[in-house]
Amino acid sequence: MYAIVEIAGQQFKVAKDQKVFVHRLPGEEGDKVSFDKVLLAADGKQVTLGAPAIDGAQVGAKITRHLKGDKVIVFKKKRRKGYRVKNGHRQSLTEIIIESIVTSGAKKAAPKAAKKAEPKKVETKKEEKAPVAKAAPKKKAAAKGDDLKKVEGIGPKIAETLNANGILTFADLAKTKPEQIAEFIKDVRGNHVPNSWPKQAKMAADGKWDELKEWQDNHKGGIEE
Repeated sequence: MYAIVEIAGQQFKVAKDQKVFVHRLPGEEGDKVSFDKVLLAADGKQVTLGAPAIDGAQVGAKITRHLKGDKVIVFKKKRRKGYRVKNGHRQSLTEIIIESIVTSGAKKAAPKAAKKAEPKKVETKKEEKAPVAKAAPKKKAAAKGDDLKKVEGIGPKIAETLNANGILTFADLAKTKPEQIAEFIKDVRGNHVPNSWPKQAKMAADGKWDELKEWQDNHKGGIEE
């Protein structure tokens, strides 16, 4: 004879004198425990099913000891983030021995008749037209500047500073005097020599990229002696 019973949220197939490891149960070693959520009981060819549990059925057992299960390693890792966490876990368990399986008075629970829901009265309300929101005026697209970093000697910080002072294109830079450029970038860290920047910007504005590259190859750091 065997039964399928729910113990501490888990289902087990048990028989008399069988040892079973379940989640930790309250109680001391030697205490008697019983479980009435018997889902199925079989005695030879006679099988009784519950709906969901068998009415009147019960499985009796005795607590033999409390213990912990094998260690389980939990390792978490995130790629390219440098995140690694390693934890160990041992589940608290209780060993019980099945002493009896009782199926007396087993009956199928009669399904409850479902009450017919009364139709709800629906109150009709006049639909109020929601005010149509006016479309927000479109903002004018900001003028797109040139990549001033193509001028030898200009880095991201200097390019940002020049843009803040109204120098957005190569043409703007070509028209600006070196003394004025030096005044704009005086707070930028480093030793910057802007004497050749208008000249380089003029070549870039005119589309003379080969000439600009040749000039930059012959003048290290964009400094013209």
